[in-house]
Amino acid sequence: MGGHADQLDDYTSDCRARVAFEVLANRWDSVVVFTIAAYGPTRPAVLLTRIGGVSPKVLNDALRRLEYNGLVKRRPYQEAPPRVDYLLTEAGSALLEPMRAMGAWATRYANAVLDAQERFEARETSTRYRSARRRQ
Repeated sequence: MGGHADQLDDYTSDCRARVAFEVLANRWDSVVVFTIAAYGPTRPAVLLTRIGGVSPKVLNDALRRLEYNGLVKRRPYQEAPPRVDYLLTEAGSALLEPMRAMGAWATRYANAVLDAQERFEARETSTRYRSARRRQ
């Protein structure tokens, strides 16, 4: 048949297509991937500087998650003091195109999303206020 319902099956809870969304669901993971793509193999301290606004612990968690998911490779060097850098794997590099598409979507629709969030919050605040007034 090939109808709309068949396409929805591609996004059920146990399908492989959802892996792509789950892999970059964390706020910082896509930023780390983009930064490594822009600069090549990068040390964690340099990533901290280039990204900004991320703590060392959060960056380390992101790098571990990306390594776990096979998007970056950790490359240790046998020197003193110890040194390590991270580079994108083939799978990590392949994510750049869909990430750019998401960026284009955000450029086009981010204001609409933010406006909708504000309207929703204003409605919720108003509803809570009216409910509290009725209980008085």
